[in-house]
Amino acid sequence: MTDLRPDFPAHLPFREQEATGPDDGVPVVLLHGFGGDRQTWVNIQTGLAPRKRSLAFDLPGHGEALDWPRIGHAGIAAKAVVQSLEALGLSKVHLVGHSMGGAVAALIALRTPELAASLTLLAPGGFGPEINHRLLRRYAAATDPVEMEMLLEQFFGWEFKLPKFLAKTAAENRTRPGAVATLEAVANEIIDGAVQKTLPRNDLADLPMPIKVLWGTQDRVLPTRQAHKLPGVVSTHIFERVGHMVHLEIPKEVSGLILQNTRAAQD
Repeated sequence: MTDLRPDFPAHLPFREQEATGPDDGVPVVLLHGFGGDRQTWVNIQTGLAPRKRSLAFDLPGHGEALDWPRIGHAGIAAKAVVQSLEALGLSKVHLVGHSMGGAVAALIALRTPELAASLTLLAPGGFGPEINHRLLRRYAAATDPVEMEMLLEQFFGWEFKLPKFLAKTAAENRTRPGAVATLEAVANEIIDGAVQKTLPRNDLADLPMPIKVLWGTQDRVLPTRQAHKLPGVVSTHIFERVGHMVHLEIPKEVSGLILQNTRAAQD
């Protein structure tokens, strides 16, 4: 297992988890949501390890990619991920994205379908105009651990017990020079006033790879109804008593569905 930060921005920083068992050689690429970083995928990478190698990237303006040359909306992040995959010599990957990372993964699949072996989207951004813009803007600007804890609780299901270190770590990350201003700039690009910019959802029907969409019924960031009426070829999984952070709340189920989608890509 390696944790890399390049000396030159040929590719985004990433955390790699090698497969511990038989692997078909096509890795899983994990893309986090707004205000997150590659560390949010540790449990998922552990769950995938018996079957799959995985790489979790920091998206532009996040984690160790805070000073990435260009930051902004999902389209900018998608270009950075594609550039990174090319730099790493990866011509085919299983794409997994959460929230904003879901919009990034969907854009990559729509623009370069030959790159995506499968597409798994967790409460993805861009599937409808509604978004809790007030929560995201407050979260982007927060630096106090107590306020951060109160805000982060709204990202999870009502019954989920928020780990204490999560708010503390998030608040500490905001103390880095430029961290708050960068997040606020990203928020301004993905939120258009009180709504979010949307993706051409119906175009997913024309994609050749297996697609899964996972959502929690208690999502207070992006409403679950954005998973309704997707093209019939999209496999939709709705989880009761789960909030926006699907991969952190039910990592075992999420890992299982990602692996199921990678197997479907081989059929």
